[in-house]
Amino acid sequence: MGATGATVSRICLGCMSYGKPGWDVHPWVMDEDHADPFFKMAAEKGVNFFDTADHYSYGASEEILGNAVRKYYRREEVVIATKVGFATGTGRNMTGLSRKHIIESVNASLRRLGTDHVDVLYTHRFDPNTEVEEMLSALDTLVRDGKVIYLGACSAWAWQFAKLREMQKANGMAQFQVMQNFYNLVYREEEREMIPYLEHERIAMVPWSPIARGFLAGLKPRNQKQKGGRAEEDKVLNSYFGSDADYAVLDAVEEVAKDYGVTTAQIAYAWVLSKPHVTAPVAGATELEHLNDTIAALDITLDVEALTKLESAYQSHEMSGQIQLAGRSPLFSNQQ
Repeated sequence: MGATGATVSRICLGCMSYGKPGWDVHPWVMDEDHADPFFKMAAEKGVNFFDTADHYSYGASEEILGNAVRKYYRREEVVIATKVGFATGTGRNMTGLSRKHIIESVNASLRRLGTDHVDVLYTHRFDPNTEVEEMLSALDTLVRDGKVIYLGACSAWAWQFAKLREMQKANGMAQFQVMQNFYNLVYREEEREMIPYLEHERIAMVPWSPIARGFLAGLKPRNQKQKGGRAEEDKVLNSYFGSDADYAVLDAVEEVAKDYGVTTAQIAYAWVLSKPHVTAPVAGATELEHLNDTIAALDITLDVEALTKLESAYQSHEMSGQIQLAGRSPLFSNQQ
């Protein structure tokens, strides 16, 4: 995992899909009984890296993950990542990256996970309403107290991330060691600045949405309305993907998948896994067959012809994924 010395599986199991059905953000999530087989398969297949957040089902995802780790693993075998920053409810001070919210939220996450530390704590996005010194100090306190082993951040502008790490270095604070950014065959803008920075600094890259929120698995057929479940209710899928350029990439993925005799999702995962700068993509699954196929993608080696076909279809996009909490500050403004 980057320069940390910790080792993780090439697949990180994303746990947003497991929590409390009817959650107002993503109503399609699965309860614990339905989630348990996914953790059992993960253990059997050697997955030891898990991604959750206090925001996911407002903590229920963390509870399910904690129970699964105790059931199928020894704690020291696994790397548990959670996040802080997005809302954990509707009350005051239940969002953001103030010292108060960071400390209280992490303590609550530890109780739900049933552990005395998390291996990776991500800032879910940066908070324009909190002075960066306050945020960095709170994160450093958690590392010094042993409640957090490594720090990470999710989707930021490269200059923001670099500036914050330089502030951490200058003040002798624990530094961000992991970046969870938006990266897949239909969104490759991270290759411009963020990925070269991560490679230079030996920072682990753990991309979210490696199959474009299911777009590359066929969840959004061209000129057809999705019906039911995640495909219909996922606002990110329906707002991020679906341009003519996106479908041109999907066409290429379908061609390569046919040539290799595998699914389009497996080709999309195999492409992300082929990149030396990727530590482990975050893979979500609501069907066991999909998790099994994702792990099987590790055995697919794309040749030069396939890589060329997949990558040549890409067209530049507007930057996205770097959404932030409400408000503005000079450091966290989206204006470049």
